[in-house]
Amino acid sequence: MSDEFDKLRAGLKANPAPDPAAKAETLRLATENFDRHQETATKPRPNQDRPERAGVLTGVREMFTKLTTRGALAATASVAAIGIGVMIWPSLEGQKVTPQPTVPVVQEPAPAENENRLRQAETKEEFDDTAIADAKTSSDALGRAETVVEAAPMVMAEEPVIVMDEPAIALAAPAAESVATAKSANGNSPQFSGYAQSGIALPEAEIAPLPEPDTEAYANDDPNPVKIVAEEPVSTFSIDTDTASYSVIRSSLTNGYLPPKEAVRIEEMVNYFPYDYAAPDAGEAPFRASVSLFQTPWNENTQLLRIGIQGELPATDDRPPLNLVFLIDTSGSMDDPKKLPLLKQSFGLMLGQLRPEDRVAIVTYAGSAGLVLEPTAASERATILAALDRLDAGGSTAGAEGLRQAYQVAESMAEDGRIGRVLLATDGDFNVGIHDPEELKDFIAKKRDSGTYLSVLGFGRGNLDDATMQALAQNGNGTAAYIDTLSEAQKVLVDQLSGALFPIADDVKIQIEFNPAAVAEYRLIGYETRALAREDFNNDKVDAGEIGAGHQVTALYEVTPVGSPAILSDPLRYAEPTLAGDVAELGFLKLRHKQPGEEISTLIENPIPVTPGEADADANFAAAIAGMGQLLSDPKYLGEWGWDEAIGLANAVRGEDPFGYRAEAVQLMRLAQSLAR
Repeated sequence: MSDEFDKLRAGLKANPAPDPAAKAETLRLATENFDRHQETATKPRPNQDRPERAGVLTGVREMFTKLTTRGALAATASVAAIGIGVMIWPSLEGQKVTPQPTVPVVQEPAPAENENRLRQAETKEEFDDTAIADAKTSSDALGRAETVVEAAPMVMAEEPVIVMDEPAIALAAPAAESVATAKSANGNSPQFSGYAQSGIALPEAEIAPLPEPDTEAYANDDPNPVKIVAEEPVSTFSIDTDTASYSVIRSSLTNGYLPPKEAVRIEEMVNYFPYDYAAPDAGEAPFRASVSLFQTPWNENTQLLRIGIQGELPATDDRPPLNLVFLIDTSGSMDDPKKLPLLKQSFGLMLGQLRPEDRVAIVTYAGSAGLVLEPTAASERATILAALDRLDAGGSTAGAEGLRQAYQVAESMAEDGRIGRVLLATDGDFNVGIHDPEELKDFIAKKRDSGTYLSVLGFGRGNLDDATMQALAQNGNGTAAYIDTLSEAQKVLVDQLSGALFPIADDVKIQIEFNPAAVAEYRLIGYETRALAREDFNNDKVDAGEIGAGHQVTALYEVTPVGSPAILSDPLRYAEPTLAGDVAELGFLKLRHKQPGEEISTLIENPIPVTPGEADADANFAAAIAGMGQLLSDPKYLGEWGWDEAIGLANAVRGEDPFGYRAEAVQLMRLAQSLAR
């Protein structure tokens, strides 16, 4: 054993009284050495080129920077040296020196001082460890502090690196919510909400606004169930159809995610595409119904019943002149390239389809409603385009006020022989005005009865209120469409303009009575939001859908023949005997409609043959789209039939496809298949 340790042991056993002069000298030497070796670390490189933004946190950071002077640091070091002596002195017993661990109490400092405190804490830790190690080899109590300081030159801690192995979890945030971005070890920038409760701050955090919440709402019901013909042989629904659902689905898939199930309305997907149906002959009803029966692609033991309706298409010169009021949402939520700018371009395309005798007015709504363009002849295209170009987004959404003013303008334009239309363009965010959907419905219905119909165009995603849009369009005797691209605007506002604005039949209802001798079960594919009670069919007071000039409607039923192994329900033990009908009829089709402006409906009846035939290309393509809709929402009736089969069927029957709609559908199916894996 060395002489030095013998002397140290003897000195400790003697337990001499504290010497104030020695303590003072020790502290003086420690302070001088600490000051001599103190350095200032290189300022961290800023993580952005633009000047630092002013704000509360900037002021706090500057305050702590000015308070952290050399004198303050020296005082901190002095306190640390005293703590070392108090901790080590009673602990040195024998040859083994065991330091007492220090458990720091971590608080939540302000973000501006986190970096300085972290560096001071790490420097102090190195200082303490070196002091303890040198105390083991020192025999001179008076020189121990100087040996400690001389042996421990200050090395500033490097900027801490946060390594994220697991997804970041949002921690408690202050009242003013923020998102801080820290550079991780692999170069990524995970986001954190608020300040970490661990007390370790994210260096050079960049404050960014939180993303807007997704407030989309959709109008849909549960898929239609299988009905037993012996118990419920009659199916009744309104024949009106829109196409918004298909466009929303396309928007979701092309942006890399599957659409919400509630956004899938299969009848709107099927009716998005044109089909080759026979038009009515002159002097007949304003539309003709075509019926076909063929084997179901996903179940060889069931059949699909397709009902196709084709409206007449009057010559353009025979159309009555149009009074069109553009009601445009210019609220702050419309400030997006896919919203107001696309809306302006879309209406620009539409102007080319109007005739000189048509008139246009523009009403906008945001914080309040306003008349931007007085009723103007469609021939003054430059004036109308200039009014559109001046529109900007900002403010809240006074939707109800805008509707009132738009209807007032439409009423002021009304003349005998002219058709009045309000065309609402919005993202659907009606957050100011009439909040109650029933109150909105009543308001729209009253205006509808006066002869001014309402159609709705949806733009953008994130706060798309599809439910409100559907309610407005259905109660306003109009249509609802969603425009996500300029190509869709071409389809809706150019190619299909006549069908959207010029009605040929109002309150069109369809009712089918299935023959229990031929059909055991059936289900209507889609039309969940357009179902009617059986007794509503003959009630002319009940509103239903409209058919516009040249408009088409397609409906699909899956039917299960009597005796088929595909029957899902067991027969009832105590059921009443079923009266058999004519086995040559699958069922009986009835249609009711009113001439525009009339109050009494007309009835059309047709029997449905029981013998299935070969499906044409249109029928097979409609079936493929119906299968796509079920795969995206509820595929429980499809068995093992999946995306490969849907893609193969649709691809095989694309036909001429002059505008590429069917080819696009096949591509969307492929995207959905990849996203669903």
